[in-house]
Amino acid sequence: MSLTTTKTVRELALEFPNATRVFEKLGIDYCCGGNKSLEEACAAANLSADEILDSLELAEEASRANQSERNWPIEPLADVIDHIKSTHHKYTREEIARLGPLFDKVCSVHGKNHPELQHVRASFRGLAQELTTHMMKEEMVLFPYIVRMEESVIQREPVLPPPFGSVQNPVTMMMHEHDSAGDALRAMRQASAGYTPPGDACISYQTLYKALADFEADLHQHIHLENNILFPRAIAMEPGHREERRENGCTCNTH
Repeated sequence: MSLTTTKTVRELALEFPNATRVFEKLGIDYCCGGNKSLEEACAAANLSADEILDSLELAEEASRANQSERNWPIEPLADVIDHIKSTHHKYTREEIARLGPLFDKVCSVHGKNHPELQHVRASFRGLAQELTTHMMKEEMVLFPYIVRMEESVIQREPVLPPPFGSVQNPVTMMMHEHDSAGDALRAMRQASAGYTPPGDACISYQTLYKALADFEADLHQHIHLENNILFPRAIAMEPGHREERRENGCTCNTH
């Protein structure tokens, strides 16, 4: 593995998990927009590619010094799913419940002088509603099937056909909804000037913007785990895809 500017942002995020922290800090999209090369992403963000590489190298050194972070690209899919549910889904639900009333409080006091707050709140409400339904569909339909499929593959038993034809179908829907969530996050960040509270912002106002920035960062990590790790591995594990790969001479292990 090597750090080069020709690799895509997605490839770097997969090879070097701590890279996502660097990308998050600098505003580089590594989940929905991860197909750009690092060089292209830096040019678009008006950043120095050499400086980013230095930051990535430092993050990698820190990662080697602290090996507690799990390597999700090779962990069992059931463990990846448990982590997504217990960490990201739990956090998302808790923050949606907390931020709704906080938005109401801040808007009631500052909404008149800062009309952008109404736009941020409207985007958040729409995003919260979409995410609530989205996570429920994952937990009730897609995730259980992926876990059962992995169990069957490990035990070398036939995989029961899913009710949705192919795992690719719900995955495509989930990724489309991730794109929609990304659009909402960008709209919120733009309307709030990068979550920068104005000079007259009270503590609640400042707390709201800090919480929204944290919410965005967690959702980026959440989408990255699903789009770039869980979903591709689940598709590759599906019987039809495994047979196609064997016919093409691919013997690498997807688990």
